[in-house]
Amino acid sequence: MLAQQRQTAILERVRSAGGVRVTDLATEFGVSDMTIRRDLEALHERGLLAKVHGGATAAGPSSTDEPGFRAKSVRQLPEKAAIADRAAQLVRPGAAVALSAGTTTAELARRLVDVPGLTVVTNSLPVAEILHGGGRPDQTVVLTGGVRTPSDALVGPLAVDAIRTLHLDLLFLGVHGITERAGYTTPNLMEAETDRALVAAADRLVVLADHTKWGTVGISSIVGLAAAHVLVSDEALPAPARRVLGEQVGELIIVKATGAGRATRTPTSEGTAP
Repeated sequence: MLAQQRQTAILERVRSAGGVRVTDLATEFGVSDMTIRRDLEALHERGLLAKVHGGATAAGPSSTDEPGFRAKSVRQLPEKAAIADRAAQLVRPGAAVALSAGTTTAELARRLVDVPGLTVVTNSLPVAEILHGGGRPDQTVVLTGGVRTPSDALVGPLAVDAIRTLHLDLLFLGVHGITERAGYTTPNLMEAETDRALVAAADRLVVLADHTKWGTVGISSIVGLAAAHVLVSDEALPAPARRVLGEQVGELIIVKATGAGRATRTPTSEGTAP
């Protein structure tokens, strides 16, 4: 295959998947990692993709752009409130749960401050601050160590090592994007690894994602769609997404958002309970 043909094929994969890895491309095309890096450099110089560590992403901002926690916290407020209200109903007193980093999981944390006997493991600084501020003496909050990201997550080997020895009832996972092909994704490679450790430590996975997450893809996949026992989203989730998620997740719960940051607590459900 000529270099031009290979680069065209690489571009097609980037555009369809949102991102690619050097090692995967080298295996697929039967060439060296160095050859693929030269291809990516050529495409990057032409503005056709963006190089990242270990691979490349689409030229747009969706794959690697990682807004700060404060910037994300003002988006889709009613939807996040509704999702958090419904997710809180899944938590029982005395449970051991994990909350990943994210603004929707932070909303959930505000609803858990009064749950008795709760143990919460989190790699999110805002989540830990919210629960610690609640001051309930019979709650235990475990904050992993790690490297701080722009979204105030703690990630990397320290976080992963802390999580691997744990056994949790539930994980509430916030995500950057969801697509049928890539599953649940994040723009941060180390955050994906940390989230995968949380998934492995929990008996059940509950994904919290408003409708804007559908069709957005980050550079790194966390897990596939079918890994979620429950996914909670809002009524603006488009029909194609409902169809795909309804077929793949254990239970798809759709909630109705009302008002500015206020939510109903009476959701509808789609899909089959696990």
